[in-house]
Amino acid sequence: MKHIRSILTLGCLAALAASSGAQGLRPGGGSGITDIMRAGPRLAAPVARPAPSAAPVQRSAEYIVALVNSEPITNTEVQTRVTRLIRENAEAERVPRAELTRLVLERLISERAQLQLAKENGIKVDDVAIDQAEQTVARQNQVTVEELRRRVVAEGISPREFRNDLRDQLLLTRLRDREVESKVKISDSEADEYLRDQRNSPTKDAALQNINLAHLLIAVPENATPAQIATLQQRAQGLAQRARSGEDFAKLVQENSDSPDRANGGAVGMRTADRYPSLFVEATQSTAVNGIAGPIRSGAGFHVLKVLAKSQLGATDATVTQTQVRHILLLNDPKRTTAQAVAQLAEFKRRVQAGTADFAGLARDNSQDASAKEGGDLGWSRPGQFVPEFEEAMDRLAAGQISDPVVSRFGVHLIQVVGRRESKLTQAEQREAARAVLREQRVEEAFTTWVQEVRARAYVEYREPPQS
Repeated sequence: MKHIRSILTLGCLAALAASSGAQGLRPGGGSGITDIMRAGPRLAAPVARPAPSAAPVQRSAEYIVALVNSEPITNTEVQTRVTRLIRENAEAERVPRAELTRLVLERLISERAQLQLAKENGIKVDDVAIDQAEQTVARQNQVTVEELRRRVVAEGISPREFRNDLRDQLLLTRLRDREVESKVKISDSEADEYLRDQRNSPTKDAALQNINLAHLLIAVPENATPAQIATLQQRAQGLAQRARSGEDFAKLVQENSDSPDRANGGAVGMRTADRYPSLFVEATQSTAVNGIAGPIRSGAGFHVLKVLAKSQLGATDATVTQTQVRHILLLNDPKRTTAQAVAQLAEFKRRVQAGTADFAGLARDNSQDASAKEGGDLGWSRPGQFVPEFEEAMDRLAAGQISDPVVSRFGVHLIQVVGRRESKLTQAEQREAARAVLREQRVEEAFTTWVQEVRARAYVEYREPPQS
């Protein structure tokens, strides 16, 4: 992992890719902070800034460059973001510094207006949710939380700045859910038409391709020497060759992988391609079922991949990995803090594991959603059916395991996986999957328009231009 990229920096990269036309400049994929949310806020098209009436007077680095509804943005904030952007993406250096600075300032103005709206709407994110987000980032980067914090500091970002980035992203995501996502609807007829188009089109939508991959990770330490990297690469190549020679891939994973999912043979489960790292999808695009790809290099190390299955939604044989799951939900409540809800659910987990309580019984007596009367049973689910926080925790569980308390926008969950199966999708399930793809596209369009509207309503006063 070369860099722990911040959400805010990646937002600027997205803006540069969209507005500057810089070749190859894209918001990063794979591991990193952006993977906390499947669909985080994006930046609307930047608004042109009026030219100053006179040449700026030379002055100290710290001063106000703009006011957003009377809230200041300082030159230091802009320059810090520009520096991080350049450090984390070499393509940014090709953009003229003045244009880069303008884009960063517009990004900050847009964010500030949205965060103010979140505050006005009473949307809050507490420290427990930020702790959970930090743990998620650490898992996605294959490091401990302590190592994550060390690397963040090494990148020149203080722990407080990093947690503030997380808080802002969570606030903006919850605001997006409230203002945009909940209002986007896709009809059955639209989903069915999309599926028909996919069946009849010679070029299939990659978002509707289902793949099931297993992966073996040989981790590369952050400060590994070239000799150490070469040794680890050679080890990964040897394991790939053993897999190609017919050795049991699951056993190779269990005995050699540095990934947390090694216990289940590294299998991720059947899911749409857009729910895998793009690096994995590209590496296995032309690999047949049961074929081996790699080793490929990511920020975490070297990956060897096995294609377990492929199918296309809309096809008669389309399948996915389904999970039977149940949960106990404690809603956000003014009388009970998130920390208190986490402590209560942790006690429930302890009692179930000790054999002094039954999960279903606790769900019936305590869960605050409609599944309570069913002992918390949510039935068989397909990938993408639940909010990302819930699903990320669920996917890490083996059958019979219980999660630690999980904070989502709805409250705090205790999750238990009952079982998993490979299942052929019914027409109704394929329709739901197509609806999700279409909905994601519509949400992006609606969100861009909404961000522009929020920016237009904000009172913005430009002061002196930013200077490095």
